[in-house]
Amino acid sequence: MKKRILITGGAGFIGSHLCKRLLDQENEVICLDNFFTGRKENIIGLLGNPYFEIIRHDVCLPNFLEVDQIYNLACPASPVSYQRDPVQTVKVSVMGVINMVGMAKRLGIPILQASTSEIYGDPITHPQSESYWGNVNCNGPRSCYDEGKRCAETLLCDYHRQHNVQIRIARIFNTYGPHMDMGDGRVVSNFIVQALKGEDITIYGTGEQTRSFCYVDDTVDALIRLMNSDAPEATTPVNVGNPSERTMRELAEYVVEVTESDSTIIFMERPEDDPNQRCPDIEKAHRLLKWKPNTTFEVGIEKSIAYFRGQLNRR
Repeated sequence: MKKRILITGGAGFIGSHLCKRLLDQENEVICLDNFFTGRKENIIGLLGNPYFEIIRHDVCLPNFLEVDQIYNLACPASPVSYQRDPVQTVKVSVMGVINMVGMAKRLGIPILQASTSEIYGDPITHPQSESYWGNVNCNGPRSCYDEGKRCAETLLCDYHRQHNVQIRIARIFNTYGPHMDMGDGRVVSNFIVQALKGEDITIYGTGEQTRSFCYVDDTVDALIRLMNSDAPEATTPVNVGNPSERTMRELAEYVVEVTESDSTIIFMERPEDDPNQRCPDIEKAHRLLKWKPNTTFEVGIEKSIAYFRGQLNRR
């Protein structure tokens, strides 16, 4: 049965892939975005679909639509983006979430909140499971995003307890792939673009800090499975990510190798509150959603390099 689905932040990196996947599944999709970080080029290929609609709107302002599901992805998600206007970042995660979950309450429909691994801060447990409460600096330069997302989870859980709203919370770990912004400051896009340009590849710190990387198609698959799960546990947070870890040095060296770049790896001062390690425990997602990442790192990086090479050639 065709559903009418609202995706806030639908012109963003993950949101645009989600729009396409849900359209491919023969749904009607409304993309709501204020284009603070979302880009029209991410969704231009969808404009010919009669079941796709774009609304330019800020989620911090009320809106009244009639839909069957809400995926709330609206929020700057890279340090460069969310630190550009930290006050607005907090507003999106509080006022925007209040507006979206209020709509879900009014319509009696499910809402999926795109949360983040950043709610774990600089973790002292490894890997991070959903039961871990985190180690977060509430006054640092990343706090607008970290604490904003933590407050968003609180709001959804309270709406669920108090008003029985059907909530879904996906704690998304590092995701990469086509439609990433070349200048968003994320490590995969940084390294690939620098390598393709032949520029120095900048690693912050010693390069021994680790991250895990999930290809965007796998992340989108998990979001859709979570939204459509009717298991009681689906109303509690679920980690979405790839548990395979790599150091920043390993990632940089691999990108240089596969791009056949002459770039030199250099080391710079590490940003404040940059976590030492970040890796999801996805046992819950595997058990609840029958989900695990299927795209190998090698294939995902190859597709990402092809995308960024095309972007650079066009420019």
